[in-house]
Amino acid sequence: MGSLLILLVFLGLLAAVALWAVGIYNGLVTSRNGWRNAFAQIDVQLQRRFDLIPNLVETAKAYMAHERETLEAVIAARAAAQSGLAAAKADPGDAVAMAQLAAGQGQLNGVLGRLLAVAEAYPDLKANQNMMQLSEELSSTENRVAFARQAYNDAVLAYNNKREMFPSSVVAGMFGFAPAALLDIPADTPQVREAPKVQF
Repeated sequence: MGSLLILLVFLGLLAAVALWAVGIYNGLVTSRNGWRNAFAQIDVQLQRRFDLIPNLVETAKAYMAHERETLEAVIAARAAAQSGLAAAKADPGDAVAMAQLAAGQGQLNGVLGRLLAVAEAYPDLKANQNMMQLSEELSSTENRVAFARQAYNDAVLAYNNKREMFPSSVVAGMFGFAPAALLDIPADTPQVREAPKVQF
């Protein structure tokens, strides 16, 4: 009778530990899915941005024939940024992939800023209705990208905190919950931290 009681207590404790581990595991999965979903929102906004850029360049090309180098730089930076996004989509949260994404977006922001600054010298381009609409959409998209990046970074921070704190860290280690990387803009490129200023 006494050994049966000990066995029941042992089985009860084992069940409690199993339920506790399952709860932690499910919380980690939920948190990981949260930052992955937040990254998907960045992807949506960046794709929208990539779709706007060729139209912006085509509109500007008609007025800025002498600025071919600037226009080509925008197209090249867009391709590099798309490559960075593809790498990040293949392995979201990976530190190297997120650094590549940040670098590509930084380069694109820089050349877009240069294009918009050069466009200031062309009054007819500034007055073009299509250019004004594209510039407004680009500015709106830049704001959405910034909000999506902040939501992603918040979700990654919550996930990383959860996977590093005891006792979750034990379950995270057992089941291979890897850390996720933030999407940070390097501090040495301040021009990248701000969306290109669009004024027409």
